[in-house]
Amino acid sequence: MTYRAPINDMLLALNHGAGLNAAVAAGHYGNYDSEITAAVLEEAGRFASEVLAPLNRVGDSNGIKLKDGKVTTSPGWPDAYQRWIAAGWNAVSGAEAYGGQGLPLALNAVCTEIWAASNVAFGLCPLLTLSAIEALDAHGSEELKNIYLEKLISGEWTGTMQLTEPQAGSDVGALRARAERADDGSYRVFGTKIFITYGEHDMTDNIVHFVLARLPDAPAGTKGISLFLIPKFLVNADGSLGARNDIYCSGIEHKLGMHAAPTCTMTMGDNGGAIGYLIGEENRGMQCMFTMMNQARLCVGLEGVGLADRAYQQALAFAQERKQGRAVGEKPSKSDPIIVHPDVKRMLLQMRAMTAAARTISYATAVALDVSFRASDPAVKAAAATRAALLTPIAKAFSTDIGNEVASLGVQIHGGMGFIEETGAAQHLRDARITPIYEGTNGIQAIDLVTRKLAPNGGEAVWALIGELTAIVDEVEASNDPAFGSTAAKLREGLAALERASNWLLQRLPNQPNDALAGATPYLRLFGSALGGCMLASEALAARTMEGIGDAQRYVTLARFFAENVTVQATALERTVTEGADAVTGADAVLLA
Repeated sequence: MTYRAPINDMLLALNHGAGLNAAVAAGHYGNYDSEITAAVLEEAGRFASEVLAPLNRVGDSNGIKLKDGKVTTSPGWPDAYQRWIAAGWNAVSGAEAYGGQGLPLALNAVCTEIWAASNVAFGLCPLLTLSAIEALDAHGSEELKNIYLEKLISGEWTGTMQLTEPQAGSDVGALRARAERADDGSYRVFGTKIFITYGEHDMTDNIVHFVLARLPDAPAGTKGISLFLIPKFLVNADGSLGARNDIYCSGIEHKLGMHAAPTCTMTMGDNGGAIGYLIGEENRGMQCMFTMMNQARLCVGLEGVGLADRAYQQALAFAQERKQGRAVGEKPSKSDPIIVHPDVKRMLLQMRAMTAAARTISYATAVALDVSFRASDPAVKAAAATRAALLTPIAKAFSTDIGNEVASLGVQIHGGMGFIEETGAAQHLRDARITPIYEGTNGIQAIDLVTRKLAPNGGEAVWALIGELTAIVDEVEASNDPAFGSTAAKLREGLAALERASNWLLQRLPNQPNDALAGATPYLRLFGSALGGCMLASEALAARTMEGIGDAQRYVTLARFFAENVTVQATALERTVTEGADAVTGADAVLLA
């Protein structure tokens, strides 16, 4: 089956659950006309269904090929990319001064989900270009912006992010790539990078690489890393392409999934050094890198959402068609679609509810980022930046975990046919498996949440968010709608568990940091379960008062299912956080025996 973007679900999540309408009403988006949101998403959904989704299986089956340093993408890929940029999809949130459309990042976030759901391997390429744009716009010189930014925003050129080396993955400070100063103010870069997505391809004339390297006199560790812009082809004064730079693809990886996205080993310096240009200041590359990484982490979270939704749509269609067994009470001679069975219904509801929660968390992160960039009031900007920082590790880790879990359930619903490649259910699971790993593993996201987002100011950012979520629970209670069942009670219990676990971690961090770190991953899951449940309840409340939303009751049902089946796990997760540390810190007795 093909993919259809769930536009109504997306609009409800964006406008109400994530708070876009409220931010527009508060004036944070200037003269943005929110009426165009639905039109843009409808067009994005059409492009995804007609152009990208048909290539998803093609790319998985054909993969990519490397010959003489050149990568050939799957059949149809270059043409689809040219249609992509001609339609303006790469420029949605780009700065108008450099040819972009200047639309909200939050709107582009929804589009990112759509591209991931329809063809995640294709969507990886513009995802990385967007990160490159953010780094160049925030830290690049005016000269570099004038040369490269317009081409990147249009999509005529693509960007990469080159951090990882064989000995330096998550430990970026261990990198060995080196840079030397040249007399003309440029640099010569030498070294090897691995796992470079779209490091080489045939879809554009030029590729703009953003590469971390170390200068000879740089301090050790992360304090001595600089970021360099290294084009595949140098650019002449008139903007035309010049000589080939000394950066080449020397190998490609053979992977579990994402077969159509080239994952390259990039080699620099075999012929005198790759010519690079400093981004930001010397030895301040980590600051620039985090500009790229934070954007990329949100986008990877949206990949998880998109893959989950694609898996759900396919599983739902299969369950409606596949006949096995009989509904309770039916005649023995009759065979029913498997969707009549309660356990299949449970799995499908879990897939949809988890996807919906991850979607709204990710959209809310994008809205917070938008407000942190766009608001005129410094206090509002600062608060939005703090909220975005808090939500980013949850959006990345929770959503990609959900992507894997939902894709796995999709295989389960297909039964034996799900284990067969021809159905396509297996591809969603294979593609999803990388998302909890790249752009900062989910374990690192959990550590970031506990040590950098919870800890500052005694948990002030967390308490502020819990206060807002409590107000949503109060509204659910005040609605007196019996269709919500025990939603309010379960959400309140979840928030109480989140508050207790947060306090426990704050108490342990100063003197017992390993105890706190042992509980970081279950704490992030607890946070996502409580946050996602409250956000779905907020959407359900909004849907009950909206015209044109269709059957609003389905959103109440979805919120109730999540609260009573997912958020209800919060108290158990709290106990894992607060009572499980000793078993983890004492694990050497088992692991090193």
